[in-house]
Amino acid sequence: MSKSKPRFTRVAQLKSAGDFLTHLTSINVELPFVAQLSSPEASPLGRPYKMRSGQQIGNRFCILPMEGWDGTTDGLPTELTKRRWHHFAISGAKLLWGCEAVAVRPDGRANPHQLIMNSRNLDAFKDLYHGIISDHEKRFGSSSDLLVGLQLTHSGRFAIPDTDKLRKPKILYKHSILNKRFNIQEDYPLMSDEEIDQLIEDYVKAAELAQKAGFQFVDIKHCHGYLGHEFLSAYKREGKYGGSLKNRVRFLTSIVEGIQATSNIPVAVRLSAFDWIPFTKRDDGIGAPEYMDRSYHEAFGGDGQGTGIDLSEVFEMLECFRDLGIELVCITAGSPYYVPHIQRPALFPPSDGYLPPEDPLAGVARQIHVTHEIKRHFPNLAIVGSAYSYLQEWLPNVAEAVVDTGMADFVGLGRMVLSYPEMPDDILKGKPLTRKKICRTFSDCTTAPRNGMISGCYPLDPFYKERAEATKLNQLKVNPEL
Repeated sequence: MSKSKPRFTRVAQLKSAGDFLTHLTSINVELPFVAQLSSPEASPLGRPYKMRSGQQIGNRFCILPMEGWDGTTDGLPTELTKRRWHHFAISGAKLLWGCEAVAVRPDGRANPHQLIMNSRNLDAFKDLYHGIISDHEKRFGSSSDLLVGLQLTHSGRFAIPDTDKLRKPKILYKHSILNKRFNIQEDYPLMSDEEIDQLIEDYVKAAELAQKAGFQFVDIKHCHGYLGHEFLSAYKREGKYGGSLKNRVRFLTSIVEGIQATSNIPVAVRLSAFDWIPFTKRDDGIGAPEYMDRSYHEAFGGDGQGTGIDLSEVFEMLECFRDLGIELVCITAGSPYYVPHIQRPALFPPSDGYLPPEDPLAGVARQIHVTHEIKRHFPNLAIVGSAYSYLQEWLPNVAEAVVDTGMADFVGLGRMVLSYPEMPDDILKGKPLTRKKICRTFSDCTTAPRNGMISGCYPLDPFYKERAEATKLNQLKVNPEL
């Protein structure tokens, strides 16, 4: 099946609210929806949110962290980085979740151009933070109700830290599928408890530096298959960081306790609340679960069957968050490396992906309903939802319904902001959406970095469309062997 001929109805073809709702019925998907958006003065999306600390967040839009593979090899931001952060600042959203994933040390980078938080780079991060504040104030007059965090990460088994672009994974256990898929040998060493102890110290130091740079919270990333997320599925690891849930969250609890003893900057967590067995591309290009002749127990939030969800351990973990004083939690799912369709629903896959095995709206609904379950069980946590970009024209209608009915506190936007940075502001002001800027999930922002180029919206952002990488990207899509 050709990638240029998706099997599913495109959202852009659904011209009216009735069309959209009829389509949802036809695919047996339920989404909250308001047919008529509220006026700007009455919109739930414009309501402020008050944190326990007293900090007020001015509205219910959140910009999710997105790196551009465009830093220096020393982990410093470039003008391309600053341009992206400028767009976050002027988006109109009042919660900026981490801005982008920043490695706490060099071997934790997912690519050789990922930013690094260390003392040498502190001044650059101060400039980034103050640029956000200045740009936001120029556009909106005040930043008193703007909350800006920094996402701290170690990429674990997906680390590609050096310019030789070789995988140099740090793993916690021998994964029955991913080790083979990413050519990790049977005798490849696991991280020792002592190495993990040192990494915890690196996180604590990075959080202290983030506070010195001005950031108001740090996200200790536990999603998308990176190291923090891998701890949660380390059921068969021996020692103090594996086995029981208490041990599997020890990495996080130790980081939080270390931060509380030093900088005391507030901690947030972006969490893959469920995961599935890795998918593989069939002969027709469509994704399918990896075959196993037994149950699958390497998915945190999974039910053991490979493609099911069991939130019981997730709820236990969130109780731990509550005890630690963590208030901000951003819900996502899976990993872009092995189950992208449940993590980031899209009609068009990246170059290393597969055609969606379901209408992507089903993936959107799955995340929205799981996030609702979490919010229902933990009403005092500030919950951010993800996977909204695929809704396209109908994003405002679903977003308003979600917030108005208490299914989540904030609507998180990722890819959409690359093509249409002002979307939150336009929605909040009651302006019609600019259709030519709406993300259509072409996945070029992922295909480019998968092939060693910077990330950006090549189809819709004129800035990237005119770069030399755009020509190379188009050639790759015609001939992937280039």
